[in-house]
Amino acid sequence: MLKWTGRVLLALVVLLTGAVFLLRTPDTDPVEMLAKYGGAQARFAEGAGGLRVHYRSSGDPADPAVVMLHGSNSSLHTWEPLAARLGGYHVISLDLPGHGLTGPHPQDDYSAEGNAQAVDAVLDDLGVEQAVLIGNSFGGWVSWRYALSRSERVAGLVLIASSGMPRRDDDPEPPSSFVFELLDTRVGGWLLTNITPRPLVESSLEASVSVTSIIDDAMVDRYWELIRYPGNRRAAIVSANAEREPEMADRIGEIEAPVLVIWGAEDQFVLPSAARTFAERLPQAEVVIFDGIGHLPMEEAPDRTAEAIRDFLN
Repeated sequence: MLKWTGRVLLALVVLLTGAVFLLRTPDTDPVEMLAKYGGAQARFAEGAGGLRVHYRSSGDPADPAVVMLHGSNSSLHTWEPLAARLGGYHVISLDLPGHGLTGPHPQDDYSAEGNAQAVDAVLDDLGVEQAVLIGNSFGGWVSWRYALSRSERVAGLVLIASSGMPRRDDDPEPPSSFVFELLDTRVGGWLLTNITPRPLVESSLEASVSVTSIIDDAMVDRYWELIRYPGNRRAAIVSANAEREPEMADRIGEIEAPVLVIWGAEDQFVLPSAARTFAERLPQAEVVIFDGIGHLPMEEAPDRTAEAIRDFLN
């Protein structure tokens, strides 16, 4: 009986090893990724401790500066539709540590301060003293945390489906995520850093938006290839388990800069009720809700998003 059990276990190990080998998706080639997703517009800023941040800058440097910060597992490319509609401003976007062509943070620092260092590096490289920060989801959290720690550099905030507020008592339980549950286990973390099927990326994108027509093969390929940029998958796991200091949400009222809050009414990732929480804690905030839009208003409704931001900036 023991011999038979041992043989079964050995067979299972062999089968699992073979499955992992067949399904494994390797890292992408950084030189190819730079050529494909950086191109002539790619610029890099040197930060503290060897941090090297990929960014783009367009418009007249003499114009008011806006800095765009993307969400988790995204990249600066998410801002391209909006950036094209913000003529008259110095538009800056960057890949946060652990994302896009920036790659992992040299010290694995994915805290608010670690991300703030990336913003500092880009602003310092461009000689920009003060800017309006525009952040989506995780990038929204980085934006308002940056405003708390470096208020002198923030002229205003645009929070688009921003994370960081506690769940309200009347909110439904958020849907469980198989991926997030995997992140909490060693085996799951190992699997997600070695197996990243393209259909999983595509389904995640479809779940995050209401206007699914914006998702095409090029968009899916971009997310799939950049998440596999060397070090980014491991960074995603380290970042997901990093301390987010939820108690800092109680200090958000210290922000004195003007604030615009934009949300999609169909957002299933960060519930629209969070916009009400931001408005309650930031009395100076303006709130705009777009019907029929999900978690990425700047891509799902770039015209409406640009119009709201222009009205706010003016």
